[in-house]
Amino acid sequence: MRLLIAYDGTDFRGWARQPEVRTVAGVLEEALGRLVGKPPHLSVAGRTDAGVHARGQVASFPAPGHLDPERVQRALNAMLAPEVVVREARWAPQGFDARHSATSREYLYRIDTGPVPDPFDARYVWHRPGELVVSSMRTAAGHLVGNHDFASFCRVPGRQAGTVRTLRTLTVVSKGDRVGIRAVAPSFLHQMVRSLAGTLAWVGDGRIDPDAMPGILAARSRGAAGPMAPAHGLTLVRVGYGRRR
Repeated sequence: MRLLIAYDGTDFRGWARQPEVRTVAGVLEEALGRLVGKPPHLSVAGRTDAGVHARGQVASFPAPGHLDPERVQRALNAMLAPEVVVREARWAPQGFDARHSATSREYLYRIDTGPVPDPFDARYVWHRPGELVVSSMRTAAGHLVGNHDFASFCRVPGRQAGTVRTLRTLTVVSKGDRVGIRAVAPSFLHQMVRSLAGTLAWVGDGRIDPDAMPGILAARSRGAAGPMAPAHGLTLVRVGYGRRR
């Protein structure tokens, strides 16, 4: 039997009381270990590196049948809230796997272009002072939507089984000093969204021409794209399940 857990969590690197824990999944495994005897191996729907936040994350793991999902939810929230909050815990359907059963992932990358950072949300936004030309960023994003080889936007292309992905949505919105980059796909390469965000930021400040995207894709080289955006500006906001397109 597999237990399904839906939760929200923030980056753990800044926690003085648990400095050794680097990811939300890591601390969740540790807490579950106290309930089931040893830390289980979680299957997690969306990749969240150290520094990346999750809202609407889903995980599943093999669990003994005597566990009460509601008790698990209460116990985890007592140990981990408010930094990690379990929204739901229940037995998963037969054959369900949080990672392999997911049909879409949605990420949001947020940039603060104001002159000084906001101390109240600096942990969740990349402070990059200076205006970004959003129209150019949107033009570049349009070239990247669709089925492409995203090797140029992957941290270590040679270690991936395949680098072709279908990017369903890549939008850029702005409001005041904030710029948001939203990306939706069935799956992403390792650090692909951070690479897309860093490249679009360089487009926005004029370092890369927006119409250079097809050439960057064709290069299949990480060095052809822009820099990797910092992890703390990225949040997994939704995981989709259901019929695949």
